[in-house]
Amino acid sequence: MKTVGVLGSGVVGETLANGFLKHGWRVVRGSRDPRKLADWAAKAGKRASAATFAEAAGAADVVVLAVKGTGALSAVKLCGKGLTGKPVLDATNPIAEKPPVNGVLRFFTDLDESLMERLQKAAPRAKFVKAFSCVGNAFMVNPRLRGGPPTMFICGNDAGAKKATARILAQFGWETADMGGAEASRAIEPLCMLWCIPGFLRNSWSHAFKLLKA
Repeated sequence: MKTVGVLGSGVVGETLANGFLKHGWRVVRGSRDPRKLADWAAKAGKRASAATFAEAAGAADVVVLAVKGTGALSAVKLCGKGLTGKPVLDATNPIAEKPPVNGVLRFFTDLDESLMERLQKAAPRAKFVKAFSCVGNAFMVNPRLRGGPPTMFICGNDAGAKKATARILAQFGWETADMGGAEASRAIEPLCMLWCIPGFLRNSWSHAFKLLKA
């Protein structure tokens, strides 16, 4: 049985942690303060536990980064060597602490450098893969939408880590579209903006992207 370390004590971390439990994984959720996760761990069952970021990363075969974008860099640094050599599914987005403008989120990055690229530079021996960043948490695990399985856009520099991510996404009910190296996260992260616009403008949040091919 493989172990996933899900870093983050918010709703995205909980949703993904529960998804991995559903699909037979052992889950260690990481937090700056593991006491925040005590209730979740008590209810989640014997394959679930809570730990620090460093402990969760160190115990895992695969890591999921599911913290706020503003805290992502510090979370990666707190993992120390725990991320070395492992696939790290990066679900973060660089959302600034500012209100949207006409439904459009504001980012603290620009189109010449993504948040994932910054994280990869901070932990060069980790195998970052952008994933789960272009949809809301309600549809991250086995979404049921008209038109069949939606598409998750991923990218990263390590082919093996992307293959592992694609297998996880298949378990979670997604098709995968590999967009190439880490630089492609400059295009994938802004999909979060596009996904949120109907929600902010019309309170419509029940959708996901799908790539159609001829």
